[in-house]
Amino acid sequence: MVNIIPAKSHEQRNKELSTFFLSGKRRGDKIFHIVAIVAAAYTLLMVALIAYAVGNGSQKIFSIEGFKFFTSTDWNSVEGHESFGALPYIIGTLVSSAIAMSIGVPISLGIAIFLSEMASPKISSPLSFVIEALAAVPSIIYGLWALFVFRFWILNLIELPLYNAFGRSIPFFGPTPFGLDIFTAGIVLAIMIIPIVSSICREVMRNVPNSQREAAYSLGATRWEMVRIAIFPYAKSGILGAAMLGLGRAVGETLLVTLIIGNTIGLAAIPTSLFSQSQTLSSLIANEFNEASSDLQLSALIGLGAVLLIITMAINIGARLLVSRMVKVSPGIKE
Repeated sequence: MVNIIPAKSHEQRNKELSTFFLSGKRRGDKIFHIVAIVAAAYTLLMVALIAYAVGNGSQKIFSIEGFKFFTSTDWNSVEGHESFGALPYIIGTLVSSAIAMSIGVPISLGIAIFLSEMASPKISSPLSFVIEALAAVPSIIYGLWALFVFRFWILNLIELPLYNAFGRSIPFFGPTPFGLDIFTAGIVLAIMIIPIVSSICREVMRNVPNSQREAAYSLGATRWEMVRIAIFPYAKSGILGAAMLGLGRAVGETLLVTLIIGNTIGLAAIPTSLFSQSQTLSSLIANEFNEASSDLQLSALIGLGAVLLIITMAINIGARLLVSRMVKVSPGIKE
């Protein structure tokens, strides 16, 4: 006797198909969830490994020098008379980065405003491409160009005229410049960060809704007033983030600064004028790491890396806090 299996109804088939596809989506969501967690854990793991390596390598210098390592100006690697202090190089790092930011960020904002609000597509598209190409140029190329070409322009067009006019009466414009100093290093750092900062600022400004612009123009605002009251309030968190990214790049730059800053040691590395030679944390590490003659000197150099890591983390945390405290702006309303 043949058993006849009743045909499935249309509703039953749809339910089975829905269950099959939903189970597949759940599996896909679980896989995506695991991949995302692994990626985030990888980032945390890398930070932890770097912090461990730097902390373990610098343990010896911190156990001997203690907090004095941050405040001392001595740097003597002669065996038996070793003394190491990071203060001059912390100051050199901060001053060179400050010069770079004071020059680079305003120029970057000007470029971003021109490209996003003023230039026609025929101009903005190729110019944007050129700026993005400059952002991909390795820092060693900027350093070699600065060493063999740009520093002579700065020396002849800016430093010597300022020194001849004010150097003998205002110590800030002394001593006699020759192009390898903290001022030149700051300018070249500014040139290096301008493509990055301007590209991010341009994209942030382009993402501002047109309703913001139209509202400002409808009130009779000029183009500058429109940028000031409509674009800047809406995009300020992104602009600050771009500036902090440029600052992080300037603080950690190595080869460019090593070639152009003068590379002095000890107390002489503290910049006392605009044209003083100096040295940064990263440039000192690059100059002496391969020639470290003792375990204590090697530990001191790794300690400089620890200080640089602390400064970088502090900059990023501070930037995050500033962005989070910024007033949120909804279209047309500034709270």
